[in-house]
Amino acid sequence: MAGASKNSRTTVATHKFFCECGGEVVMKTMFEGGKLKNVAECQKCKRTERRPKDFK
Repeated sequence: MAGASKNSRTTVATHKFFCECGGEVVMKTMFEGGKLKNVAECQKCKRTERRPKDFK
């Protein structure tokens, strides 16, 4: 009997990040200098950081 794979048994949890101003932080993909770059941006104050946890 084949069981379910380990990855299918894990639950997916999403974590919402919030800026100090109270806005929600979303990830955006930008194309700069021939490279794709992921940045986190606050929707309210438009502040950008490299990772969502840098807003704390």
